[in-house]
Amino acid sequence: MIAVESPVRTSVARRRGIRFAPWMLSLLLLAAWSAAASRDIPSPVAVGRAFLQEAKSGRLLDDSVASLFRVSVGFGLAALAGVPLGLWMGRSLSARSALLPAVNFLRSISPIAWIPFAILWFGIGDLPAIFIIFLASFLPLALSTMSAAATIPQVYFRVARDYGIPERKILLPAVLPELITALRVSAGIAWMVVVAAEMIAVRSGLGFLILDARNGLRTDLVIVGMIVIGAIGIGLDRVLARLARISSVRWGFER
Repeated sequence: MIAVESPVRTSVARRRGIRFAPWMLSLLLLAAWSAAASRDIPSPVAVGRAFLQEAKSGRLLDDSVASLFRVSVGFGLAALAGVPLGLWMGRSLSARSALLPAVNFLRSISPIAWIPFAILWFGIGDLPAIFIIFLASFLPLALSTMSAAATIPQVYFRVARDYGIPERKILLPAVLPELITALRVSAGIAWMVVVAAEMIAVRSGLGFLILDARNGLRTDLVIVGMIVIGAIGIGLDRVLARLARISSVRWGFER
């Protein structure tokens, strides 16, 4: 007699495997890192010791807060400007025809290329880093929002007109699923860009921590900065991903 495995038991086992797979991969990577440790590659123990030292001194927290502040301001300004521009371009053919070539041209230029001008215009401090983050986030957000607004099914607007509902009350809910994805991608870009900007334009933040550690030949601190940057980046993405759980947004993913 052939034994048939229960579908429920198989499903539970699969969920457990999915839950523990990241932990198993992390352990394998940690073991490989320990095996590869040498004079040029600090061991996990050395990196953990450096992390505790930086955390106790308060420098790690100060640098993390400084980077988060710059990203929050630059990304927030980019969202405030880029989303309305994208909605306008998406719903107006004339605006899209006039502005899209310039937007695509500027998007092709790396934000890092603007660092000399940012320092020239704003000096050394928070402003040049915020300006670079704004440029890195603004254009992708505007283009993604434009694409989402331009592809809204016209039946939404016809039904809205039949019921006397203004178009603006349909526009934003219809683009929210794509907009949340665009916000997550742009936030990741902003977080990467702030590290590069801080290596040149400011004297604080996680980017400056890595630069300072490199100049001091402290590769253990370099890795500490990299790990903190990665952890905060995951946290920012998780926060934005929770927006998709809002009931008024989920319909867009499930339709």
